[in-house]
Amino acid sequence: MLPFETLPERIFAALDRWQTNLSEKWRLHTNRRTILIFLIGGALATYVYMSWIQPPGNFPIGQLVSVPSGMTVTDVAESLKEQEVVRSPLAFKLLIMFLGTERNVRAGDYLFKEPRDVFSIARAISIGAFGLEPMRIRVPEGATTKEMSSIFSSRLQRFDPVNFLAQAQPQEGYLFPDTYFFLPNATEDTVIQTLRQNFDIHIAELENEIASSSRTLEEIVTMASIIEREARNSEDRKKISSVLWNRINKGMALQVDVTFLYTIGKGTFQLTMKDLTTDSPYNTYVNKGLPPTPIGSPSMDSLRASATPPKTDFLFFMADYRGVTHFCKTYSCHVANKIRYY
Repeated sequence: MLPFETLPERIFAALDRWQTNLSEKWRLHTNRRTILIFLIGGALATYVYMSWIQPPGNFPIGQLVSVPSGMTVTDVAESLKEQEVVRSPLAFKLLIMFLGTERNVRAGDYLFKEPRDVFSIARAISIGAFGLEPMRIRVPEGATTKEMSSIFSSRLQRFDPVNFLAQAQPQEGYLFPDTYFFLPNATEDTVIQTLRQNFDIHIAELENEIASSSRTLEEIVTMASIIEREARNSEDRKKISSVLWNRINKGMALQVDVTFLYTIGKGTFQLTMKDLTTDSPYNTYVNKGLPPTPIGSPSMDSLRASATPPKTDFLFFMADYRGVTHFCKTYSCHVANKIRYY
C-alpha cells in the first residue's frame, strides 16, 4: 500500500521542485529578458518610426504640395505618398480618422519649409495650415514681357512662362513695373491681371494730361517706353521726350538705338551699319514715327514725361560714356558732341 499512498506526495514534491527550479531560472534570467524586451520594443518602435512616421528622404522642402478638391482621404493619402510627403498612406489615413476630420481634409496648395512627420502633415491638412506666405517680387522699370517671364518663372511654381508670353506680349508696355507680393502658387493669369490693374490705376493719374495732348494713349505709352530706356534721370526724361516729339512733328526719323535692344539685344556701342539698315518695323533709322508697340514697361516718370513734354528747340541728343546726356538744336552741334564725347 505504501507506493500508492506516497505517489501523490511524490508528484507534488516533483512539481514543487520544478516550480522552485523554474522560479530560480526566471529570477536568474530577469535582466536578460528585460534587455530582450527592450531590444524587441526598440526595434519595433524604430521600424514603425522609419516606415510610418519619419519624413521621406526626398521630402519636398519649399515645393508646393497639391491636395485637389473632391478627393477621398484614401486618395489624398496615396497622392501624398506619390509626392513624397508621407511614407505610409495608411498611417496618414488612420491619423486623419483619429483626429475626427476625415470629411474636413482641406484641399489646396501646401508649402513646408522643413521636413515634417506624418503627425504634423495630418494636422496641417486637417486644419488647412497651407504655409503660403506672400513673396516680394520686383519688376524693374523698362522690363520687357520676356524679362518679366524670366523673373516670375524663377519664383512662382505654378507660373507657365509660355502661356504668360502668349497673353502678355500683346500688352507690352501696359504691365506696370513695381514691387509686388504674390503667393508662391500664383499663376500667370494672376500676375498679368495684377500688373495690368496697377497700370490702369497709375495711368488714370495722367488722364487729364493725356486728354489735353494731341496724342493717343498708345502713342504716349510707346514713346514712354523709349524714354525709359534712353534716360537716366527725371530731367533727362523730360528733355528727351521733347526731342523725340519734336522730331516726329517735323517728320524726322527718331533714330534711337534702344529699339534694337528690344529686337536684337544690341546697345548703342554694339550696333553696326548693317544693323542700322535692317528691315524691321522697330528700326527707327529707316522708319519714321513710333515703333509698332512699346519696347518695355515705362515708369510713371517716363509716362508723365511722354504725356507732358517741355517746349524746347532740341532735335538731337546723345549720352557719353559717363552717362551724361548732351542736347543740341542743330546737326552740326550734334556731330561736334559726337567727336568730343565719343
